[in-house]
Amino acid sequence: MRERVLTGDRVTGKLHLGHYVGSLRNRVILQDQYETFVLLADVQALTTHFDQPDRIRGHLREVALDYLAVGIDPEKATIFVQSLIPEIAELTVLYSMFVTVNSLRHNPTVKSESKNSGLDEMYYGFLGYPVSQAADITFCKASIVPVGDDQLPHLELTRKIVRRFNELYKPILVEPRALVGDMPRLVGTDGSAKMSKSLGNSIPLDSSTEEIAARIKRATTDPARIHKNDPGHPEICPIYSYHQAFRPEGAEEIKEGCSQGKMGCAACKGLITSALERLIEPMRERRAHYEARPGAVDEILMDGTKRARAIAKETMQEVREAMSLDYFEEGRRGLVE
Repeated sequence: MRERVLTGDRVTGKLHLGHYVGSLRNRVILQDQYETFVLLADVQALTTHFDQPDRIRGHLREVALDYLAVGIDPEKATIFVQSLIPEIAELTVLYSMFVTVNSLRHNPTVKSESKNSGLDEMYYGFLGYPVSQAADITFCKASIVPVGDDQLPHLELTRKIVRRFNELYKPILVEPRALVGDMPRLVGTDGSAKMSKSLGNSIPLDSSTEEIAARIKRATTDPARIHKNDPGHPEICPIYSYHQAFRPEGAEEIKEGCSQGKMGCAACKGLITSALERLIEPMRERRAHYEARPGAVDEILMDGTKRARAIAKETMQEVREAMSLDYFEEGRRGLVE
């Protein structure tokens, strides 16, 4: 049996180039190498958007379209909806029995995301969502999880949960390993450390030709470079990092031209704008294909969720037996179905 990969996103809005660099383009490659599961994490979206359920419903479809647009193939990858797999919720509750509050409060990713979320209080669901992520990963016994470097603390908690469960009960869960891309984080157009929807410094994957050009035109460059012939510092310029990510064959030329004052910012931006248009144009076409066929998208999500649910049931049965929770199994089916 091929190794399994689990990956996915909270459905809080359309995906952008930061997601593409951090994980999406890797998923397209991985689906040919592994049994791949792609999660639409609607429950985890509620950790910061619990008062906007209708928006999450719309975002789920947008993210599904983004998956299909970048080339995730439903014939190769299982795309499924988190909230429709009740076993994930059950695993989350069971794991929470032996995960300490301190381990969650000291998780650096939880700390930073809490600060950036704008929540005035720390909610139970937000604090505990790394436990939910552990359930996402372990229900299908995924051994590989593609992540950005900011998600590594969450994955390490999953590994600890797996080890603890296997020691306490029975060695049935698979301890996953991280797969971090060559360029795990893309800076925002404003020069911020990370491209983010909430910061307004992203380039969405469905951007039009005009939108790409406008966002690149507005993007921050080296503030010390006032005149075209001034030597620049490409290492601090987000546009140069985009060349590294999306036009690597020309990145060295850009670096040399900028640092020696031989290439102006407008020309540099023009080259990356063209490269991004070549990347995004086929995504727009695939997205338009599926947008015109909403029934086909529904079928893809339903079929994927059915496949994931069947696996979740098998894992949950093993977990119940390991934890001595397999009461009157002969009659249980009628109680839980």
